[in-house]
Amino acid sequence: MSDLVLGLLVLGGCLFAAVLVYNRVQERSAQRAAQRAFLSRHADSLLDETPQRREPVFKPPSPPDERVDYVIELKAVQPLVPRAVLEAWRPIELRFARRALLAMSEAGVWRAALQLVSRAGMVSEAELIEFRSAVETLGARLGATVSAPEIRHALEAARELDRTCADSDIQVALHVIGQSIDPELGEQPFQVVRREDGVTLVLDVALTPDLGASYEAMARAGRGLAASHGGRLVDDRGNALDERALAAIGVQLEAVRQALAGRGIETGSPLALRLFS
Repeated sequence: MSDLVLGLLVLGGCLFAAVLVYNRVQERSAQRAAQRAFLSRHADSLLDETPQRREPVFKPPSPPDERVDYVIELKAVQPLVPRAVLEAWRPIELRFARRALLAMSEAGVWRAALQLVSRAGMVSEAELIEFRSAVETLGARLGATVSAPEIRHALEAARELDRTCADSDIQVALHVIGQSIDPELGEQPFQVVRREDGVTLVLDVALTPDLGASYEAMARAGRGLAASHGGRLVDDRGNALDERALAAIGVQLEAVRQALAGRGIETGSPLALRLFS
């Protein structure tokens, strides 16, 4: 690899690092210290302004999935009465809130699940043991047999998933600096946040469907706003973002998308919305 190519790669990496907003380390640490509940991390320290767009309509949570959940199956000789199952499930649901899921398969098998990872961190061994014990008690009450995964293996998988999610929990911010910038962009896959000297366009990577096209739309909007208002498109440090820098960011985002896809998680999918909630 020539020195010129190496230099360009280093420059692109630096520009990308300057633009990406990596608040995940501080945010996740603060969240875990505060509570082990599923919290919503949204607008970061970029600005305190309210995003000037309609909040996205999130799809319903995905059903229990072994890729992200600890799933226990309950079977009975006679079909279980749904009302009885739901009544017995209610205390578990109250205890674990949105982390607990319950669904019945087409074969009549009930699947009780506890989500292993979220933006608040991964489930603890004590919580997993408590959940399994509660479901086993539920099964005994209903006269059903219970089939549960080995807890140690589940925790190992959760740690790996948590690392992947931490590395993918990224926001990209493009700043358009100029006077009297009034963005009339309509519905977009990114947020528009007003600031005193312009606007900031923000993309929450994991929660964004069709990531490549969404980022291109944001970069295009940023370039257009800068051009039409005589402004500048810059990163967090005020450095100008040219086509090469924007392309370098797109390459890095594709690597993030592929890392999640390697675990069967597409950005913006119901599974991603659950993991990054």
